[in-house]
Amino acid sequence: MTIQAPATESKATTRRTLTARALLLGERLDTVVLAAERTDVINTAPLAFRVGDGFIVLFRYGVAVLIGLSPAEEHETLRNLQKRVIGPFDKIEDETAAIDVSDAYDDQIPPGGPIQIKDLSPPRLAVIADALAKNVALTRDEREVSRVFEVIEPLAADLAKRGRTPVGRANMLRLIGRALLVRHRMSGRVEVEEKPDVLWDRWDLERLHARLADEYELKERATILSRKLEVVAETARALTDLIDASRSLRLEVMIVLLIVVEVLITVYELFFKHVR
Repeated sequence: MTIQAPATESKATTRRTLTARALLLGERLDTVVLAAERTDVINTAPLAFRVGDGFIVLFRYGVAVLIGLSPAEEHETLRNLQKRVIGPFDKIEDETAAIDVSDAYDDQIPPGGPIQIKDLSPPRLAVIADALAKNVALTRDEREVSRVFEVIEPLAADLAKRGRTPVGRANMLRLIGRALLVRHRMSGRVEVEEKPDVLWDRWDLERLHARLADEYELKERATILSRKLEVVAETARALTDLIDASRSLRLEVMIVLLIVVEVLITVYELFFKHVR
């Protein structure tokens, strides 16, 4: 899908520095309704539009990327977005990046430095927004998986050391649920390893996309996270099976005891009948 720059945009001739913020607001953003509400949409997938001299890109998996907005514009934008956030988070994940703009640059990212681009064309900013959005989404997913690991590791260690199964099947099921939610966010919504649609028309921005992906280690982090999710899911399922097996064993023991008691009662009754 081609992104067309507004007619009022002019080529940057001097160096300019902008701040880009990627905010993970909630589980999802209703971008369809937001697109219908605005008449200044630059792009629809992802949804992009201008606010003043700034640029906003909204992703359906809950991320808003604000580029070059003033504090007042950011506040007003986030306030207007609140009613379109599905499953808002109590704590908003926030990542920032500096962008230097000059026609002397060739879309590069020096080590430890800002993102350097030659102009503020919407396609170029869309590529940057895509990387920033995936980075902030991965950051939250990594934290969620780490929390699950913090719970599962002691349980597995206790099982290996003492040979005892931990109690709490409901807790295990909750852990599996959290792991599945993160996996769903990665594969079904965030699509970390997918390239932004703008590259279909602007193949010249492939290098910028590759550099941003390398800078934020998007592919490597997604691979590691996926492996961790597999370990979490397998461990949780194994622990749940052990808990089920333990419960089945206790049930079998109880049945045997009931049979023994019934036999004893029968023998007792027969004995007393014989005595009489």
